[in-house]
Amino acid sequence: MEKVDPIFEDEPPVLYDVEDGIAYLTLNRVKYHNAQNGHLLYALDDAFYKATADDDVKVIVLRANGKHFSAGHDIGTPGRDYHVGRPDRRTMNYDHANKPGAELAFVREQEVYLELCRRWRSVPKPTIAQVHKGCIAGGLMLAWVCDLIVASDDAFFQDPVVQMGFPGVEYFAHPFELNVRRAKEFLMLGERWSAQRVCDAGMINKVVPREDLEDAVKDWALKIAKQPRMGLNLTKLTLNQAEDLQGKRAAMDAAYGYHHFAHANNTIVTGDFIAGNYSKEMAEKNKAKEAANKDKS
Repeated sequence: MEKVDPIFEDEPPVLYDVEDGIAYLTLNRVKYHNAQNGHLLYALDDAFYKATADDDVKVIVLRANGKHFSAGHDIGTPGRDYHVGRPDRRTMNYDHANKPGAELAFVREQEVYLELCRRWRSVPKPTIAQVHKGCIAGGLMLAWVCDLIVASDDAFFQDPVVQMGFPGVEYFAHPFELNVRRAKEFLMLGERWSAQRVCDAGMINKVVPREDLEDAVKDWALKIAKQPRMGLNLTKLTLNQAEDLQGKRAAMDAAYGYHHFAHANNTIVTGDFIAGNYSKEMAEKNKAKEAANKDKS
């Protein structure tokens, strides 16, 4: 197992605060727009576990510091720790770091992208995602595991990974967060959708002005916190089970396999299992589209 210092930034990647029975889990990898390396994801898992264990916490809010909620998986920052083994794995799996070929990616992403998200979806307390600006690719996964999503009017949502050969991110909830026809559009075109559009499509619950976002989330959290803990737990279990009976978990398992076929194919065809670092190219395309839309208005 490769031994490295897991700290890549000056600040902790996730901040934890409790106020009025609400635990605030704040993504804090600001310099890299909360791109998700292992360091951030394990810290987030620690925070969810801490909030779940605290009887004084009634509701959990997931939010972010910085310009964007999350730019997705870390595929190119200096703190990218994809190949780093960890002794504190959270699921029943073996270390990925010394494994050959496609096995490394399959095991690593199963741990930090698929199973951690499933774990957070199953947190027995109500969770609310507080989303501002970009919620891209892996950022969607963090929002989708929450029970409720409230977004600011400047938020946008996007999964552009089809251009890299993938059928979508690892926690493949697209046809459940949207209907299948809209999910196909969302993925095949890979375009940004505004907060209002995803709200109209049923992916999120509410859109509010940016300056009202924090208060709107706190208002809902305080109202939910008045409900009985066991009642909320059972309600969440029931609704999650209803989704799974509709095939959510089985569809996600199938999609995960296809996702890793894409990793293997990319390695054979391009020599790079993610088919190159296209994050800058994606950002440039989005900026060009934004500028074009401003010119039209």
